[in-house]
Amino acid sequence: MASPRPRPGILEIQPYVGGKAEAKGAARTIKLSANESALGPSPKAIDAIEAALADSHRYPDGGADRLRAAIGRRFELDPERIVCGSGSDELIHLLIAAYAGPGEEVLYSAHGFLMYRLNALAAGATPVAAPETGLRTDIDALLARVTSRTRLVFIANPNNPTGSYITADELSRLHAGLPEDVVLVIDAAYAEYAHRDDYTTGRELIDRAENVVMTRTFSKMFGLAALRLGWLYAPPGIVDVLNRVRGPFNVNSLAQTAGIAALEDLDHQERSIAHNDHWLPRMTQAISGLGLSVHPSIANFVLIEFPADGAKTASAASTWLEKDGITARPMTAYGLPHCLRLSIGQAEDNKAAIDSLEGFMTS
Repeated sequence: MASPRPRPGILEIQPYVGGKAEAKGAARTIKLSANESALGPSPKAIDAIEAALADSHRYPDGGADRLRAAIGRRFELDPERIVCGSGSDELIHLLIAAYAGPGEEVLYSAHGFLMYRLNALAAGATPVAAPETGLRTDIDALLARVTSRTRLVFIANPNNPTGSYITADELSRLHAGLPEDVVLVIDAAYAEYAHRDDYTTGRELIDRAENVVMTRTFSKMFGLAALRLGWLYAPPGIVDVLNRVRGPFNVNSLAQTAGIAALEDLDHQERSIAHNDHWLPRMTQAISGLGLSVHPSIANFVLIEFPADGAKTASAASTWLEKDGITARPMTAYGLPHCLRLSIGQAEDNKAAIDSLEGFMTS
């Protein structure tokens, strides 16, 4: 008998594999493979979760009204133009499912977040990757690949896994070159770490255009990755569409409660950002000093390039690090087989990673 057949594109998907959580055989694992917060969640968020557990028999607030209001206060945004989701992953999925389908295209930068491609395939759309220049999004390359079939363009800014970014002027030029019926999605998951005068989340574009969306997450700086909490800011028309297609209770109560508490703990946010501001350049300098190429990053991770052959390849380095209990993220799935991505962790974990890499390079 013939077995059920999925939609075209589904079997082209290679399931997403997250950063390795355990170094086998090591007494203790130092997980630097998933770009998680080095300082973890706000203590106030933890207290809020514990207090909310007693109401676990109640359905969540389907509109995430209190959470949207808290996001609006924190970032000076209209709560009516905010949609919350189970991580920004869900929001990316909803956007593609709502605006793209068979015979249509989803465009993104070649080394952008893997979920753009995977969700396009799941929707039956065609993923289109534009080449980068120097591991930076190339605006001209993107615009050259826009066709009558293009429905969405995704820009991760700062980009994962490269750590690079495009400027406000470049983002505006990209938007100006797109047809009005193409949705520009700015994935600003690492925005809290981006301290550059010429950087923007794209908010000003959203306030004057009908086809721009900004996605954000609580998984990085806010340290709530386990709870799967994200949000987006968009024009009213897109907000209306997403509220029609999302699940009625797509964000659980514990995540909503923790998100509100995390937003209000400004001291913890400042400490998390200060920690990254201190360790990002220090890690970059130390690893570069070992003779390795570290690509410029404004996020909470570094992308390290190793020789393509010989004894000091990225694969060999990953094995060495894991022997020392440290998990890094191989980048083959992103088209960067000679690279490893290493998150900024706690001070002692960063030092251990530097020491392990030094041992690798001198062995």
